Amino acid sequence: MVPGMGVFRIREAAELLGVSDDTVRRWADSGRIATTTTEGGRRAIEGAVLARFAEDLAATTERPVIGSVRGESARNRLVGLVTNVIRDTVMAQVEIQAGPFRVVSLMSREAADELALEPGSLAIASIKATNVVVEVPQHTTTTPAAVAQ
Repeated sequence: MVPGMGVFRIREAAELLGVSDDTVRRWADSGRIATTTTEGGRRAIEGAVLARFAEDLAATTERPVIGSVRGESARNRLVGLVTNVIRDTVMAQVEIQAGPFRVVSLMSREAADELALEPGSLAIASIKATNVVVEVPQHTTTTPAAVAQ
């Protein structure tokens, strides 16, 4: 990220969107996402523009059908872009688009202000839970009695 600015280089935008640099360049060349030029002459994308694009992309992208899941455990740190911040006098609701995942966090307004959270800000949703459910589906060779425990 360009220091002090809510602007992301093409490579950084690609990483946040989960696509290749070339894909982001093609989208920019076709006008699908607006770019700007940094002082160094590099193409970049403003954070607020990238955040809106990430939301639109997540909403319109077809997801692959996963089918049967062999095993799963969620990661606990999701890097993404702040897409919306709603502040009142005491609390703030912060939405982050982390790839195809939308994470909503409730925090004190003071914390949101101290972190300077605004649409387009780079953020990490660090998730800690005291209760985590991990599931492994039944194998086709497993007997029903073994699953019924």
